[in-house]
Amino acid sequence: MIKPHGSEDLLPRLASAERAAALRAEAERLPSLVVSSAAAANAVMLASGYFTPLPGYMSLDEARSVADEMKLLSGLFWPVPVLNVVRASDLPEGLEIGGRLALRDPNVEGAPLLAVMKVESIDTLDDDTREHITERVYGTTDREHPGVKTFAEAGDRVLGGTVDVLGTSYFGDEFPDTFRTAGQIRDAIEKLGWQRVVAFQTRNPMHRAHEALCKMAMEAVSADGVLIHMLLGKLKPGDIPAAVRDAAIRELVDGYFPAGSVMIAGYGFDMLYAGPREALLHAVFRQNAGCTHLIVGRDHAGVGSYYGAFDAQEIFETLPAGALEIQIFAADHTAYSKKLGKVVMLRDAVDHDKSDFVFLSGTKVRDMLSAGEDLPPEFSRPEVSAILKAHYSKA
Repeated sequence: MIKPHGSEDLLPRLASAERAAALRAEAERLPSLVVSSAAAANAVMLASGYFTPLPGYMSLDEARSVADEMKLLSGLFWPVPVLNVVRASDLPEGLEIGGRLALRDPNVEGAPLLAVMKVESIDTLDDDTREHITERVYGTTDREHPGVKTFAEAGDRVLGGTVDVLGTSYFGDEFPDTFRTAGQIRDAIEKLGWQRVVAFQTRNPMHRAHEALCKMAMEAVSADGVLIHMLLGKLKPGDIPAAVRDAAIRELVDGYFPAGSVMIAGYGFDMLYAGPREALLHAVFRQNAGCTHLIVGRDHAGVGSYYGAFDAQEIFETLPAGALEIQIFAADHTAYSKKLGKVVMLRDAVDHDKSDFVFLSGTKVRDMLSAGEDLPPEFSRPEVSAILKAHYSKA
């Protein structure tokens, strides 16, 4: 099986039951901090092994190195800073470098203990540094960009250091059939005997174009199976909730994929909408989960018009040899061809013009569903359309 990123073995930061009990006892004597949703999601990703080989949150120096060179201070490739940013006014009194800190979960009622952190650095994030990191990672400093807005409002102190995480926040409880750690996915792949595995990243319900894209990629790389890997964390307002996406994806897979060819799973991360940089991070996640290939499509991990259609593919071409072991399947936009009676990639339909395809914008899809209309069968499987229509009728 493909090795984890930068390590011979997966390195999850989830404490054992015995260690967790000791940490809970210790945390009663420690200063505590309710972290941001983004920092909590980073803790869950550390716990789940997706951030292998990171031991915890980055210092500001490490974050600058990642932003500027896509390298940790050790020289290992890493595309996006993994931070715990807080407001100075929220820091517990007397917290010092070398101290221990209880991190509490903002996404669960009562803010229970999520992790214990050894604070190895406390850095001030000034406006110039924030703007620089933002520009390098997101390619824009526009506060209308949802990821930029989140980072801009996070705070002015960066706490770096190793963490021991006690759980996976709300993800395991709310999505018991879907949330999986990187180690659990690796174990499942090994049990299935899959050697070549394609990963499909999604934060949306899957329509027929996505279905066809997964099948095209599997055939192109001779994969044994596909991991449909959905983001379960926070999204921007208006995006489809995770539970609805989960139900729609399962309905699609059950009805339209060969039995035994698909693994459905989810991971606990808040979407960054960072386009090319986030596509690289998605590749790290999937390599750590044991996948050999990642589908990178049009405007992968993008939002609005901040990124070019294929920027997320082109950034992989800039990486030095050996930066990642996982390979990408670079996909064009896919749509239903009325000429051919099936979904095709636009680059493979050179004799078509726009009128030969069934295209629906996101706005049009939402308008139709909100009006109680079924989506065209060329665009969406009827079972998926029904689930989405029911969701919008309650919205």
